[in-house]
Amino acid sequence: MAQLVLETVEGSRAHMGSTGPRPAAQCGRFPHCRPCVRGRGHRSWSSGRSALSGVAYIGGVCALALIQVPVAWAQGGDAGAADFGAMKHLALAGFTLAVILLFQRFGRGFLKQVALLLGLFIGTLAAIPFGMADFSALREAPVAALPSPFAFGAPEFQPAAILSLCIVMLVLMTESSAGMLALGEICDRRSDGGTITRGLRTDGIATLIGPVFGGFPTSAFAQNVGVVTLTRVRSRYVVAVAGGTLLILGAFPVLGAVVSLVPMPVLGGAGIVLFGSIAVSGIRTLSEAGLDDSSNIILVAVALGAGIIPLAAPTFYADSPAWAQTVLGSGISAGALVAVLLNLFFHHLGTRSRPAVALKSS
Repeated sequence: MAQLVLETVEGSRAHMGSTGPRPAAQCGRFPHCRPCVRGRGHRSWSSGRSALSGVAYIGGVCALALIQVPVAWAQGGDAGAADFGAMKHLALAGFTLAVILLFQRFGRGFLKQVALLLGLFIGTLAAIPFGMADFSALREAPVAALPSPFAFGAPEFQPAAILSLCIVMLVLMTESSAGMLALGEICDRRSDGGTITRGLRTDGIATLIGPVFGGFPTSAFAQNVGVVTLTRVRSRYVVAVAGGTLLILGAFPVLGAVVSLVPMPVLGGAGIVLFGSIAVSGIRTLSEAGLDDSSNIILVAVALGAGIIPLAAPTFYADSPAWAQTVLGSGISAGALVAVLLNLFFHHLGTRSRPAVALKSS
């Protein structure tokens, strides 16, 4: 789905200027494009902007669908605990959020860049005197250990489980695509089809290898998109070093246990900033999406409604088949599916001026 939207956007951008379609002299991408050969701008200007509205929607609803995660963290993390939602948890989350905001407002240079990290550190220190930091994992963790392949037994191949997980992977691919789209907007480097393809391949390889060592399926973590927004650090080398650090933490569980000392409410206070920044990225993209077009307004409105249904009414699809609950029960996947289908319906199906790339992807 994301691939289709991205290819439509990529094709249309070749013809778009800041205010409208580019003349033929500026368009060298589609030599066989009839409107360009005739010396006119490409007629699918509104189609390209509709694709942008789909991209913006995916980024925005990603944050809306996931904002419940830091909210649960801020309440303590464990919904079954007796003190879930207690004032002490909310106060700690609010304190962490306040520290981050203060460093963002008054910090300069490096201090402002690491405001999030400082908020997590100071929030954890504040939690220790009140007994809200759990040191049990630190005491029980071995200093060094390597993961054992197939620690839970040899793999089994059951058709029903395979089908269910294929549906789950489609949902994860949609969420990963949304994260990469938002990251491209933040970094001022639009994510094209090749970027999304490489990212999804990486996710797939990690998902294939991870379970051998007891891991789970992976996807692009939305919180990390928010980290880039706050720190403005966009270097791939920093990401590579961070990945190497994670490998070291995996080989030395005691170091990983130190990281796990951060209480859930502290993560919740920081998570509100992280997930909120993703929504801001989607809103920023919506400003370019041509919402003066009634078709684009309907596209975003219906897709947004489809994405909010699982949040507003979690039992809405309770009587649906299991596969439908898996796909539609996630606001991200349900909304993205509706956004792409409506984009095809309004601006591609039955029209005579589709972008060449959209024709190729179809």
